[in-house]
Amino acid sequence: MENKTHLVDEITGHRRMRRNRKADWTRRLVQENRLTVDDLIWPIFVIPGTGIVEPIPAMPGVNRMTVDMAVEAAKEAADLGIPALATFPNIEMELRDETGSNSLEKNNLINLATAAIKKAVPNIGVITDVALDPFTSHGHDGILRGNEIVNDETVEQVARAAVYQADAGADIIAPSEMMDGRIGAIRQALDAAGHQSVGIMSYATKFSSAFYGPYREAISTGGLLKGDKKTYYIDPANGTEAVRDATLDVEEGADMLMVKPGLPYLDICWRLKEAFGLPTFAYQVSGEYAMIKAAAANGWIDGEKVMLETLLAFKRAGCDGILTYFAVDVARHLAKK
Repeated sequence: MENKTHLVDEITGHRRMRRNRKADWTRRLVQENRLTVDDLIWPIFVIPGTGIVEPIPAMPGVNRMTVDMAVEAAKEAADLGIPALATFPNIEMELRDETGSNSLEKNNLINLATAAIKKAVPNIGVITDVALDPFTSHGHDGILRGNEIVNDETVEQVARAAVYQADAGADIIAPSEMMDGRIGAIRQALDAAGHQSVGIMSYATKFSSAFYGPYREAISTGGLLKGDKKTYYIDPANGTEAVRDATLDVEEGADMLMVKPGLPYLDICWRLKEAFGLPTFAYQVSGEYAMIKAAAANGWIDGEKVMLETLLAFKRAGCDGILTYFAVDVARHLAKK
């Protein structure tokens, strides 16, 4: 036995990686990354009406909520220490049209939700999206003219919508429609309206992904979509193009960058953080969430451990925070610890 140990020491040069893993206290002492409640942004879905909490079948544990119930959810999130919510509306079908004109209504559903949450829970951040897909009859993120999603007309509209969202109390505008030039136009519009302190979290690299399906169910756009979104979302094969896209957003004034989806694009998270040093976030999207929940429900994985492991992966990849539907579950888990 002594000879074998001596031989191992000769081979390893007396380096034993396991020394730092031998006990819980040493593992905690040398841990490189930590997940805390401060890393969490909770996406929620808002619907018209009052007193309604409506489960989303494709996203077990996630609900659509009326504004009054969203306020109660925001109170719980704040009590748990979650820094911010990201709100997404599911509006009535009769309000959706080719141009997503309801996005320009000052008292539309998303703005009513923002105002109510900020009034009741002023210490929680509210992040809003100006993409038009919840408002269009065709399910695209921009204005459809013929067979084309027109860029400049869409940019003009989302910039106007951003001002209304800021008027309602949004702290950060997070444009996800991936039109060229949108960050600069939104920044100019916000500044001109006196909203210099409202930040922009750019969906800098939003990929044309198959992981969005449950989200489209949540906002009722899945059955509406005509064609696909490949003409404005990034090809999943193109990492360098994604960095170039993010570069333009940084030049136009983005305060924060987001990568969407999350786990399949950890390399992009790392590249953006290394390239720009801006606060960088990942969106653990609906498909990622649904896969974990489905596998856990079947007993194939330990759902809680996988949830925590995936979120820690974002931290290891350089992310400053994560948009995740697990936010409340994680916050409760961390509070117990």
